[in-house]
Amino acid sequence: MDDATHGPLAGFTVGVTAARRADELIALLRRRGAAVIHAPALRIVPLADDGELMAATKELVDNPPDAVVATTAIGFRGWIEAADGWGIGEQLLERLRTTELLARGPKVKGAVRAAGLVEAWSPQSESLAEVLDRLLAGGVAGRRIALQLHGEPLPGFVEALRDGGADVVPVPVYRWMPPEDLAPLDRLLDAIAVGAVDAVSFTSAPAAASLLSRAAGRGLREAVLDALRGPVAAACVGPVTALPLQAEGVETVQPERFRLGPLVQVLCRELPGRARVLPVAGHRLEIRGHAVLVDDGLRPVPPAGMALLAALARRPGWVVSRAELLRALPGTGTDEHAVETAMARLRAALGAPRLIQTVVKRGYRLSLDAGEGEGWSAVADIR
Repeated sequence: MDDATHGPLAGFTVGVTAARRADELIALLRRRGAAVIHAPALRIVPLADDGELMAATKELVDNPPDAVVATTAIGFRGWIEAADGWGIGEQLLERLRTTELLARGPKVKGAVRAAGLVEAWSPQSESLAEVLDRLLAGGVAGRRIALQLHGEPLPGFVEALRDGGADVVPVPVYRWMPPEDLAPLDRLLDAIAVGAVDAVSFTSAPAAASLLSRAAGRGLREAVLDALRGPVAAACVGPVTALPLQAEGVETVQPERFRLGPLVQVLCRELPGRARVLPVAGHRLEIRGHAVLVDDGLRPVPPAGMALLAALARRPGWVVSRAELLRALPGTGTDEHAVETAMARLRAALGAPRLIQTVVKRGYRLSLDAGEGEGWSAVADIR
């Protein structure tokens, strides 16, 4: 395979559920050859004019907290900007200068310092669990702790602090809401359910939860979960993002560094590693999501052809009947002529007709190289 020519993700389709920084992620994937289906699972609604955020901010200005936990860079920046708009930005900054300011990871630390502040502590792991452990270890009884929310409530975090005796002040800077246009998300869900994508990327836990919620609303929940537990890879930017999926028994792949670039690199390893590779008629056949690598040549294949090829590859070298191949074709039908038509197009797409042999009155088979499999038919039966 010549990844330098085609890219490691050539022939694969990846669903992108991100709303924020989606363009950056899509560009990284396409640069490596992937086809992309973009379907934002959420939209971010800033709360600059929201009375709840204003009330929480004024409360903290009037009654200083003992500690503040900043959970996201965009949220922290939005909070400072909103306070500036209300004319209390400097007062908020002064309060934050005199409190214990904890930043969840390097990106949040960067936003804190850009505001002219210095964090008291920040974990390298970007893990809220580590932030919680540090707070509890130092004792929280009687302490007033402000928690900048990152789009959804954090009940486990908040409850643990309150159980420890803390007075927790939630600061809702922005909220995740369903997308205004649900059509792209519905198209992605349909594609996941039938295995028409090879992977789905997630960059936030709310996006993963929203996708599953929409699937349930459309009666596709089990089909989508079955796909994500099987042929469709679920790629998450980090362990927090993966939690809603893992709660449903979905195994996820994650980068060691919780960034978009490493997330794409994980897919560059994972998807080619899942591809079926077969020695057929003297060629190296690598079957990808919507294309086939024949030696070093990338050959796009239409969906009907990929369905036939997948059915043949499940039992390489064995004869697969026309009736079975007909059942594998997308849609329903009873005319086996559809198999012949789709097979002709598949052979043309592969550019090497001898890869697939017709077995008279029986069906078709992959021409697996000698010694690589069983199920060989007599030469006289093959044309």
